[in-house]
Amino acid sequence: MTSFLPALRDRLGEAGLLTGGDLSAYERDWRKRYPGRALAVARPVSTDEVAAIMRLCHEHRVPIVPQGGNTGLVGGSTPDDSGRQLVLSLTRMKRLREIDAANASLTAEAGCVLADVQAAAAAAGLLFPLSLAAEGSCTLGGNLATNAGGTQVLRYGNARELCLGLEVVTAQGDVWHGLSGLRKDNTGYDLRDLFIGSEGTLGIITAATMKLHPQPRERLTALAACPSIDEAVALLGLARSRAGDALTGFEVMSRAALALVARELPQLRQPLPASPWTVLLELSDAEGAAHAQAVFEGLLEAAAERGLVQDAVIAQNLQQAQDFWHLRESIPLAQAQAGLNIKHDISLPVSSIPPFVAQMDAVLSAYMPGIEVINFGHLGDGNLHYNVQAPAGVAHADFLATHEAAINEQVYDAVQRLGGSISAEHGIGRLKRDELVRRKDPVGLTLMRSIKRALDPLDLLNPGRLL
Repeated sequence: MTSFLPALRDRLGEAGLLTGGDLSAYERDWRKRYPGRALAVARPVSTDEVAAIMRLCHEHRVPIVPQGGNTGLVGGSTPDDSGRQLVLSLTRMKRLREIDAANASLTAEAGCVLADVQAAAAAAGLLFPLSLAAEGSCTLGGNLATNAGGTQVLRYGNARELCLGLEVVTAQGDVWHGLSGLRKDNTGYDLRDLFIGSEGTLGIITAATMKLHPQPRERLTALAACPSIDEAVALLGLARSRAGDALTGFEVMSRAALALVARELPQLRQPLPASPWTVLLELSDAEGAAHAQAVFEGLLEAAAERGLVQDAVIAQNLQQAQDFWHLRESIPLAQAQAGLNIKHDISLPVSSIPPFVAQMDAVLSAYMPGIEVINFGHLGDGNLHYNVQAPAGVAHADFLATHEAAINEQVYDAVQRLGGSISAEHGIGRLKRDELVRRKDPVGLTLMRSIKRALDPLDLLNPGRLL
């Protein structure tokens, strides 16, 4: 290490390499579950600098942990406590390289904050639809490395579906110039899809070309109260049949989730009386306000006639729509304020969600009376955040230490029986690495390990994460 850090400093300059002072912003994950100690923090400003860093790491056998906005929830972007891992922060690489309006595409560097990418697209009269609660601080590179989903997957797909091409630095310090605005390129293996969702274990994404979409002429948002999760699923089917592709958001929130928000964030107004389940629907219409309003009102009337909806309210202006979304997006914040909890980012066939919820609620209630399930998520694409909090009076840290493994096993066993996945949009990181080994198809795991060995034989890229 005696020559590594001086060589790195010579290449990056004083501003590009942090070796002392308070590095906790880079060494501690968002949930504060995986504090670590970095050898140093490298802060490149260009792809050439990333490549130079990787060549030096390869030469000196220094493991590297890529990091974007450090908003991940599975411990995938912070160093371990060995003091040997270099954190590679991409937040200074935030140049918007190109907007091609005719091609409906945008090319941006990995450190661009998601909200800034959205704003750049909007300034060009177009829409970049990837949207999630952390969009004010998460970065495009991190979104791609974890194949982020968010609130509009139902209509536009997740990060993978929105990406046309990548620029990637390999473990050896070479640069794959895979940026492309092409929708069709049938010239062999799809390397782009290999790096998306790989959590920085195969290469460092430094830039991406992303699809843009037309801005909708009208966007309407509503909240609807449903008597059970079965009726919420039936409402989703009705909404799809009535609205088609105009249905861009379909979020579900349990009574306990909104009650938690009311306790922790009482300043947030809740427009509907408490009900077993509340659905947030969003319609993005290309035909204008009158058509969107008619579709929405017809949908909610039909749902009420069938007993799917007990009460509903349509946002009358942009501020009300934002307030509805803010209510949904405040659930994780309310949980963070309430204390540590056991998070489950799971996906299931939509038809399997009601039996899963019924089975698991009963199992957990029997396992520990008073246990609190905070259930919410993207029902439209089958993704639930099925989170578990300690009963009143039980210390949260003690609850996790004593019960997390047993509760995870019960939840993941049920997910597996019903044909679901233990990770829908958060990734594997360190949190679910051992679960992946237990539950992934063995042939699939063997193929993944073969790819890792081929691209990163020295295991320098994010070691100990994912695999």
